[in-house]
Amino acid sequence: MSFPPGIRRRFVVSFPLLLLVTLSFAVVATADGASQDDGPELPACNNPFKLVKVKIWVDGVEGEDLSGITASFGASLPEEANKSSKLPAVFSNPLNGCSNSSSKLTGSVALSIRGDCDFVTKAKVAQSGGASALLVINDNEELYKMVCSENDTSLNISIPVVMIPKSAGDAINKSMEEKHVEFLLYAPTRPIVDFSVIFLWAMAVGTIVTASLWQEFGTSENSDERYNELSKESPNAGTGDDDDKEILDISVKGAVVFVITASTFLVLLYLFMSAWFVWLLIVLFCIGGVQGMHTCIMTPIVRKCRNCPQKTLNLPLFGEVSIVSFVVALCCLSFAVVWAVNRRESYSWVGQDILGICLMITVLQLARLPNIKVATVLLCCAFVYDIFWVFLSPLIFHQSVMIVVARGDNSGGESIPMLLRVPRAFDPWGGYDMIGFGDILFPGLLVAFAFRYDKACKKHLANGYFLWLIIGYGFGLLFTYLGLYLMNGQGQPALLYLVPCTLGVTVILGLVRGELKELWNYSPESSSATKNLTGEA
Repeated sequence: MSFPPGIRRRFVVSFPLLLLVTLSFAVVATADGASQDDGPELPACNNPFKLVKVKIWVDGVEGEDLSGITASFGASLPEEANKSSKLPAVFSNPLNGCSNSSSKLTGSVALSIRGDCDFVTKAKVAQSGGASALLVINDNEELYKMVCSENDTSLNISIPVVMIPKSAGDAINKSMEEKHVEFLLYAPTRPIVDFSVIFLWAMAVGTIVTASLWQEFGTSENSDERYNELSKESPNAGTGDDDDKEILDISVKGAVVFVITASTFLVLLYLFMSAWFVWLLIVLFCIGGVQGMHTCIMTPIVRKCRNCPQKTLNLPLFGEVSIVSFVVALCCLSFAVVWAVNRRESYSWVGQDILGICLMITVLQLARLPNIKVATVLLCCAFVYDIFWVFLSPLIFHQSVMIVVARGDNSGGESIPMLLRVPRAFDPWGGYDMIGFGDILFPGLLVAFAFRYDKACKKHLANGYFLWLIIGYGFGLLFTYLGLYLMNGQGQPALLYLVPCTLGVTVILGLVRGELKELWNYSPESSSATKNLTGEA
């Protein structure tokens, strides 16, 4: 489906780039209770906090595993399920577990709710009653880290103590109504590096490389042929006026306004997040993804089959379109609809990543940085934006606005689609590793500029900028995941690492080579004019 240039530019650049892409700057990891501050480390009370799997059986039928976190005191849990034992579940009486229970706790997993006394007291009461373990049900969904009080300088707690979220406690309470419930507790270790991280890294780097080279190997031949055809039909053809409508040059003012607008949208999402709002973003994502996929499929078809677009048909609203383009558009639309319907399935990440990559490749063809001056303003603003909304926004909103929005809190179980995600293959806790579109597009704009600059100045890989920026971007992503690991899964502002590794590399190379002034004031139009005067193609 071939849209008019103006409509295509508004849909593919303005909407996805402004409303969709800018809402996903940060690399987002699933934040859980284990990413909070560790709290004080006291004598005999400095056990490492570990995530716990709670396997549950109801009348002998195994249910869905629950998750929890160990206390800084008490016995440690085995790392493998076959090294632990099934134990019956019993609610303490009183339920707060602050005094001796009238329920028989011997050889069981005691259950108590949070509050009324400290965690150490609850553990001592459960242990004195003969319990083999204690599960504390939190009063909200976040997993709080249970630490010792200031007066507990010596402890003799020999049972494991684990906290579970409120929803898990509600499910257990419902299951224990006139039913026999058993638990098995263990604390599997999470691998330092999962295959998903490597795959996600390759997708992000590959998207930027493909988008940068796309104009060179994907459309150049078609553009030349189209130029020749137009030059025969019109004396004004070939001036580049039509092509200019396809390109959105980013200005210094536009870069600043863009980041301010992105912040506004982010706050609106944070304050008014709901299922219908996320659905609106899903629809917009599908529109941009369909157009991006259509462009990515049609480009090689038109290049290889020059006569394919000549067979056309008339459609209401769209006018005359080629049959091949129409068929491809229907396939892309069907793909997006199937993904939207099955977006909650375990395999839906494949469709989301395909649509997202096609969208980003198309956006990087239609938006460009004219020089390093604009790149510096845009990336520095994005750098501050990312750090503020991830790390500093809790000082104002008491939560990390970026992580809350990306995680989809208060969205009715829906998740924002403007990111690439890959399931963790070897992580016993499951989940996804993710990267926002902004963390690919904003450095990608600079990398694409470097490729155009190298081509215009006839630079080779070694003495150019493109190769070094790709290497810098790859290392920036590695540093991002290193920060994610060192901060125990806390969501990271990826541009904190990516901007220095891309823009910083460009500035340093420019200074060393004495080309920084040229990069700063570079103009694609002046470069094109020079080529035309010298007779170069």
